[in-house]
Amino acid sequence: MKDGQLMTLTMDFKETATWLKSHYPPAVDVVAVLGSGLGDLADQLIACSVQIPYSKIPHFMASKVAGHSGNLILGQLPSGLHLACFQGRVHYYEGHPMESVVYPLRVMRLLGAKTLILTNSAGGVNPALSPGDLMLITDHINLMGTNPLIGGNQDEFGPRFPDMSEVYSASLRTLALSKAEGLSIDLKQGVYCAMSGPSYETPAEIRMIKTLGGDAVGMSTVPEAIVGSHMGMKVLGFSCITNAAAGVTQGHLLNHAEVLEAAENAKPKFSQLLSSVLMALPNE
Repeated sequence: MKDGQLMTLTMDFKETATWLKSHYPPAVDVVAVLGSGLGDLADQLIACSVQIPYSKIPHFMASKVAGHSGNLILGQLPSGLHLACFQGRVHYYEGHPMESVVYPLRVMRLLGAKTLILTNSAGGVNPALSPGDLMLITDHINLMGTNPLIGGNQDEFGPRFPDMSEVYSASLRTLALSKAEGLSIDLKQGVYCAMSGPSYETPAEIRMIKTLGGDAVGMSTVPEAIVGSHMGMKVLGFSCITNAAAGVTQGHLLNHAEVLEAAENAKPKFSQLLSSVLMALPNE
C-alpha cells in the first residue's frame, strides 16, 4: 500500500467513525463479532439502541454469505459498558481485500474500543471436539497466505512489527473458563487454524493442520485477531464446532447448511456464556 493510499484509508476511517458517532455518541468499550449463524445472539446480549445495516455505513462492505445478516448493533450493557455487535463479517474469500475485512475494527478502535470478542463456526480437527462444542481459542495458526498488516504501517494504530506472543488475552481466557464452569458449560480449549476458503479443506490438509497443532479450522477470525492485537486491544475468541473436518469422519460430505444448523443448536449455551462474560468485563 502506497503512502497516498494509506492517507486515503486513514481519512476513510475517520469519516466512518465520525458518521457512527453521530448515530451513537457514547464511546464504544467492547466489540463483539458474531460468526456464521450466530448473529441473532446480538438481540439476546443487549437491548438494541441503534441497529445499522452495513450497507448504510460509509466505506463498510456487506457480507453476501448466508448466516451473516450484516448489521451493526450499538447499545449499553447493564454493567454500563457500551457494546458494538457485528452481526456477521465480510470474508477474504468473498474477494474483499484484507483492509476491507479488518476495516470495521480499525473504526471501532477510533471510537474507543479496548476489548474485542471474536466468534466463529469451525470444523473440528481434534477428534475430542464434537459438533455443538464450544472452544475457547488459546492461539491461532495463520494459513491464509496473507496478513492484514501487509503494506504501509498505520503508526497511529500500532507498531510495524507487533509482538504476537499473547494474541488472546490470558486474563480474559481465565474469565471465560470461570464463567463456563459456573454455567456448567464444558468449554473446550484449543488452537484455531485459518485457511482462506471458500472450499472446505481436503483430508490431507486436515492431517497437516493436526500435525501442526491445530484443533479447529475455519475461514475467518485470524485477520481480526491480528489487527486487534496490533492496536493493543484485549482479544478473546470462541469457536462453535459445527462439524467434523474433512476426513475426521469417513464418508461425510461437508456443507454450509450443516454449519448453520449446528450453530443454531448451540445458540442457547453460547448466548449464556457470552452474556456472562460481557457482564463480568471490567469497566476500565
